[in-house]
Amino acid sequence: MSELQLHTPIEYVKGIGAERASLLKTHFDIRVCEDLLNYFPFRYIDKSRIYTLSQIGLSAAEIQLKGKIISLQEIAQGKKKRLVGTFEDETGTLELVWFNVTNWLIKSIPLNEEVLIFGKVASFNNKWNMAHPEIEKLSEARMGQTSLEPVYSNSEKLQKRGINQRFFKKVIREALHSIENQIEENLSQKILTDYKLISRKKAYQEIHFPTHYQGLQQAEYRLKFEEMFFFQLGFGLQKIHRQNTTPGHPFSKVGKNFNEFYQYHLPFELTNAQKRVIKEIRKDLRRNTQMNRLLQGDVGSGKTMVALLCILLAIDNGFQACMIAPTEILATQHFNTIEEFLGGMDVSVRLLTGSTPASERKFIHAELESGTLNILIGTHAVLEEKVQFQSLGLAIIDEQHRFGVAQRSKLWKKNTVPPHILVMTATPIPRTLAMSFYSDLDISVIDELPAGRKEIKTVHKTDAHRLSVFNFLKNEIQKGRQVYIVYPLIEESETMDYKDLMDGYESVVRAFPMPEYQVSIVHGRMKTADKDFEMQRFAKNQTQIMVATTVIEVGVNVPNATVMVVESAEKFGLSQLHQLRGRVGRGAEQSYCILMTKSELSNEAKKRISTLCETNDGFRISEVDLELRGPGNLLGTQQSGVIDFKKTDLAHDKAIISLSKSAINVLLQEDPKLQSAENKEIKKFFLAHHRNTFDWAKIS
Repeated sequence: MSELQLHTPIEYVKGIGAERASLLKTHFDIRVCEDLLNYFPFRYIDKSRIYTLSQIGLSAAEIQLKGKIISLQEIAQGKKKRLVGTFEDETGTLELVWFNVTNWLIKSIPLNEEVLIFGKVASFNNKWNMAHPEIEKLSEARMGQTSLEPVYSNSEKLQKRGINQRFFKKVIREALHSIENQIEENLSQKILTDYKLISRKKAYQEIHFPTHYQGLQQAEYRLKFEEMFFFQLGFGLQKIHRQNTTPGHPFSKVGKNFNEFYQYHLPFELTNAQKRVIKEIRKDLRRNTQMNRLLQGDVGSGKTMVALLCILLAIDNGFQACMIAPTEILATQHFNTIEEFLGGMDVSVRLLTGSTPASERKFIHAELESGTLNILIGTHAVLEEKVQFQSLGLAIIDEQHRFGVAQRSKLWKKNTVPPHILVMTATPIPRTLAMSFYSDLDISVIDELPAGRKEIKTVHKTDAHRLSVFNFLKNEIQKGRQVYIVYPLIEESETMDYKDLMDGYESVVRAFPMPEYQVSIVHGRMKTADKDFEMQRFAKNQTQIMVATTVIEVGVNVPNATVMVVESAEKFGLSQLHQLRGRVGRGAEQSYCILMTKSELSNEAKKRISTLCETNDGFRISEVDLELRGPGNLLGTQQSGVIDFKKTDLAHDKAIISLSKSAINVLLQEDPKLQSAENKEIKKFFLAHHRNTFDWAKIS
């Protein structure tokens, strides 16, 4: 094949062939020339400086040396061989080492010729050495070219097959040279000008073969902007499509139940943030289109109260409402809270979970279908087909990242006109993630805690401080307060964790003996009735200490509990630690969180612990969590559409994500169907490359 095209199979690129093409497809999913251009370097080496051997100690990074390889020797080590060479320049000598010796390797090393070698220098037996150096004859070195060398992700297995850094540079240069004139612009001239973007063609040239640092930075900016622009465009188009095609029941009135509750039953003054969010939701609910809104709020910010007021609006307009939570404990907590709030009002509420008896289920089903049941709270059990409502108008999903798209879509089918959807999360989502992955939802944020809440003091202690920690707990208990002591539960090692919990429980009982102290224990192996019994004892202050696994991460509300001790805190994720800390600080007294760890910690564990000690701000914590764990883990394994971006780093490219989002907002406001001549290239590229990516997003 003489002329390459963007979609030419890579085996036709000079230097690849059928065998290497097969390896590139298997390992990197590189199939056509366009894929080769989108296989970007993951870093760059600055080869602008040449060191001498006398300067080696000055640099710990990879360095470049100029000299000659004056000898080569094969040394046998049992069945294995290694190749050892001596490199010299005018200031000294250096040992070169290669493992996995082959004839091809020996023949490829030029002896007694001027070469540039590049690699990491190490010290062994007081001698400098360099393993597997890159070697380039000085006669073939890049004269007058950039000193920034691209480095492509690779493996030792592929290097043995000739797929090394030199190979990538050669075949990408070949492909780019052949097809660069086919690289069409996919953004409008207006966007290029407004956001100071270089052309696509220039971006590909500079990203693979940068002429200077500025060119590389411009290419990075252009490619990241483009990547996020088209990713977010899909969500934006989806949102417009939904608003235009998905009808919703308008909740036109604020009626008896809402007003009665607001005037006579509201247990506390709403924060300004709660009032603002309720206004945003009410505005949505008045429309003839379905609401799809994400409600974010930190631990204890009052999301449940906002949800209840929205539920009362639905009831006042003649509809039923449901709230689903991922665990039975959380569903039960919501049920108890809402039932208590509604005490004395003529509103019926029931709980449906996996452990609801069959006889009670029949009763609930009948009440739902007749319309006499106003509110159903439950777990995944609510999604079952046999659960039918007379007129479901509002569905609230708590901790939405634990529900897959397919599960959420079942709620749409509970009514001929889909119910309004309010999605809640107590794990604040970094702004970057919210903009990227929830662009099809409208977002409300409760960024204020109720008045009178004191900031929880968080400290880090090691096992060496255990005695002083126990003394502190005794002082708090003497003041009439209560304490949680939580142990990790890691699924892979349930037996071990159970043993840790029981050992911990025994040591706590020894340190806090009866009858002076009463200790509860709660863990996942217990029957639900036994768990509830122990939790109730703690809630009634019949026990002062609750030793538990993370089953109490959500679902326990004891305002008198002022201390949370987290054992082996280094085993927990940041958001989980923040959730656990949120179990205390619910009353007027000063509360504390004590993070117990072993003395030796990894750098990541130190970062998690120090972040918790420095701030109580869930949004700041979520940003650090994003940096440490990446987007996939934060969004949850069931969340479809977690894309492995080629260039964008969601944790560090916030400014570019924000700019691309602004560009989308302006574009879709002016041309929601992308029909203008100016935007035809945007539409063409999106339909060719991104349309299928967003099929999953039809259900937000």
